[in-house]
Amino acid sequence: MSAREMGGLESPDMASHDRPGHDAEYTAVFVGETRKELDTLLGRYPTKMAALLPALWIVQRERGWVSEDGMAEVAEVLELTPAYVKGVVTFYTMYHQHPVPRHFIQVCTTSPCGICGADEVVKALLQQTKCGELGVPSPDNKYAVIEVECLGACGFPTPVMINEEFVESVTADNVSTLLARLP
Repeated sequence: MSAREMGGLESPDMASHDRPGHDAEYTAVFVGETRKELDTLLGRYPTKMAALLPALWIVQRERGWVSEDGMAEVAEVLELTPAYVKGVVTFYTMYHQHPVPRHFIQVCTTSPCGICGADEVVKALLQQTKCGELGVPSPDNKYAVIEVECLGACGFPTPVMINEEFVESVTADNVSTLLARLP
């Protein structure tokens, strides 16, 4: 069964138009303190458009992902078109276009890391998190594991990102220690 059939996570390049439309119960992100944070952020950039990536990070931090409605809100507050914002979100794999589990684990599996054991790290993570396969959340919806291209740490293979935390030199042998420290 595919990740899509199981309601799991698709690869970051999956077209977001294949997902359900707008959330009828969406509440704005940029109100109160987050609006003040955005206004402060806007003061650091020459144009509103230049603040697009950090504004999207705020939405993702607050909601865990960037929904169609989140993209529309960002477009409105930054005076951009929704299509432009969506183009940016769909270009960068760092923005989640769907809900993700509590611990979103990305493993670098490019050639240098592959030579250094990345495949074994992926296998250990899938087994110990009980995810079963890449992109499919664990039964408790606590974990999801995906492979990614370079994480930019070729001197410390195999690098892993868990949510926003970067972990260097992960091996299959230390996966259990890594997972044990997660809440």
